[in-house]
Amino acid sequence: MELSEHNSRSNVHSFLWHAVFLALASNFMDIDTIIPSMLIKAGGTAFHLGLLTAIMLGGTRIFQLIFASRLSTKEHKKPFLLGAINVRVLTLLVLSYVFYKSSSLSGDMVIWLIFILITVFALSGSYAGISYNDIFGKSILQSSRKRFFSVKQTVNSIGIFASAMIVRELIKRLEYPNNYSLLFLFAGVLLFVASFGIWNIKEIPSKIENKKSLWDFIKMIPKEIKKNSNLKNYLLMINSLGLGISVLPFLILFAKDNFELSFSFIGNLLLFRTIGMLTASLIFYKISHKLNYRKLLMYNLFLGASLPIIALLLNNEPFLYQFLFILSGMFVAMYRIGDAGVLMDISTNENRVLYTGISGAGTILTTIFPLIAGFLITEIGYTWVFISISALVLISFFFVRRLDC
Repeated sequence: MELSEHNSRSNVHSFLWHAVFLALASNFMDIDTIIPSMLIKAGGTAFHLGLLTAIMLGGTRIFQLIFASRLSTKEHKKPFLLGAINVRVLTLLVLSYVFYKSSSLSGDMVIWLIFILITVFALSGSYAGISYNDIFGKSILQSSRKRFFSVKQTVNSIGIFASAMIVRELIKRLEYPNNYSLLFLFAGVLLFVASFGIWNIKEIPSKIENKKSLWDFIKMIPKEIKKNSNLKNYLLMINSLGLGISVLPFLILFAKDNFELSFSFIGNLLLFRTIGMLTASLIFYKISHKLNYRKLLMYNLFLGASLPIIALLLNNEPFLYQFLFILSGMFVAMYRIGDAGVLMDISTNENRVLYTGISGAGTILTTIFPLIAGFLITEIGYTWVFISISALVLISFFFVRRLDC
């Protein structure tokens, strides 16, 4: 069954519906500001934050190879994507209830429940990511993808900006823990509404010629990396440039250790981050026809490397420190566009599930580094850890330069 122009346009609208409501939900559960501040307010330490960051950014993605081997045998991925989304919705609602009842729970119990629920949330997200990428690759014509990514990121940023204003007011005006309880309740409801877009997608069945076991998938990895230099450089890129993403939650901890981490301050950080994402998305939308993913990532790696250094320079300037999150928002938006675009370009309908699984299992450094950073910050402080991250991000220059996309 071939994808028609009409079905492609219809699917674009369905994916955009999903993107809009997911964007509205994202600030209520933002992994760079809301979730780290939630853990810190609940009594979490640098080690706790490192562990949670590892789980959110890389730990659960390792399981994508297992998920990929299971899903590769399924002609239709939409039921599995919807199932994973529903698990995430349920997890957010339970997390909301935990904070509602947290006054009757011990601090350690709240932290344990946060880790358990966020792990389930991240695992279901990794499972959903396999199906989403496969469905997306089959459902939108290649000629429409770059423009879709830029439109999606712009729509995302507008939605995120609107929700950032709401989240900023809620987190400032309500007392802890009721503010977090309400945030996660809204996140769950909005994520459920976002799933309506997935229901409406007209999925093209996958061609299943040879069913592969997990061991078959594992044996294919070295062969795929060897024959596809793009895949090799992509994996090296996400393990170096991706460290710029893993450091962002630690910017919240750095602020807490140097300034007063009030709810008003947290709200401002979220708002400025959103402004940065919107700015980068609008710029890319305007110049997407002139800029390929390699150039976008090339510019972005220098921005990512500068963030930890700027943070150190502003350690006594709480007012100016807030504006750093405009740059962090720009970095996140550009990284997401480039990462998703490159993965789509270097894969085909036949190997996209495998490549998505490899990309998840291949995020080794971004998985273990937050754990190491959380430990090292306690032992030697922020300065050397932040400088090391900047240096490692700059190394991605050599891998991005070799990408052919």
